[in-house]
Amino acid sequence: MTGRYGDIDYSRATKRTFAVGAVLFAFGLLGDLYLRSTGGPIPEWEQALFVDAELFGVLVMLLAPFVFGVVLPLTE
Repeated sequence: MTGRYGDIDYSRATKRTFAVGAVLFAFGLLGDLYLRSTGGPIPEWEQALFVDAELFGVLVMLLAPFVFGVVLPLTE
């Protein structure tokens, strides 16, 4: 029987979305650390890209369990 949002496996969606957030955070952190270790000038757009990736990754990691683990199964 399909639910309101189709046939979604919420545990798999939660894990995958959390993993995407972790990859975004790691990309931002490692990119920022690499640029700082080179000792050269860092363009502002690159700094903003990596900081935004870190923040967005943390936001996704915090919201994924709440959205896919609590809200969507309760509204089904």
